[in-house]
Amino acid sequence: MARLLYSVRVTGAEYVPPRGPVIMAPNHTGFLDAPLLMGTCPRPVHTLAKKELFRGPLGWLLHGVGQIPLDRDGPGRGMVRAGIGVLDAGRVLVVFPEGTRGAGDFAELRTGLAWFALRSGAPVVPVVFAGTGTRGRTLGAMPGLRSRVEVVFGRPVTLPTGGGRTRSALDAATEQLREALVAHREAVASRSEEKQ
Repeated sequence: MARLLYSVRVTGAEYVPPRGPVIMAPNHTGFLDAPLLMGTCPRPVHTLAKKELFRGPLGWLLHGVGQIPLDRDGPGRGMVRAGIGVLDAGRVLVVFPEGTRGAGDFAELRTGLAWFALRSGAPVVPVVFAGTGTRGRTLGAMPGLRSRVEVVFGRPVTLPTGGGRTRSALDAATEQLREALVAHREAVASRSEEKQ
């Protein structure tokens, strides 16, 4: 559907491991990001999405396609079990590391991404969206019809095993992932500037 409405360009899909558990770590600037990732990832994805989306018909649809409700104020055991279950079954879990829409620059990450990566040993694939929306919370922030939008997958990052699950290990893993995600975003921005 996105390809009917927008000019979609996908690069780096070959970096997504074809089997086994994988964690996708996308930036998040617009409403289109999660649906676009669902439609362009070479494997089916299970996204941690804010629980407010799971009301009414949209909630039935999201549950039906395997998405996982997330209470951003206090992630519960059910969400954690569901996320780990996805990875233990060798599937793809999407964690928006910034926790919400924003500048999409990976400047500040929550620790959930690192926790899932340390717990599962799954590689983390950085994903950068470009053109999916400006910073904002209204539907007016959606890209215009036939606008160019990009999905750029990066090389997987695997955290060292045996690092422990202490707070210091979690903070160190979060910083390692933040550096890798920022580097991927900067590389994408640099390529875009060269083309202009």
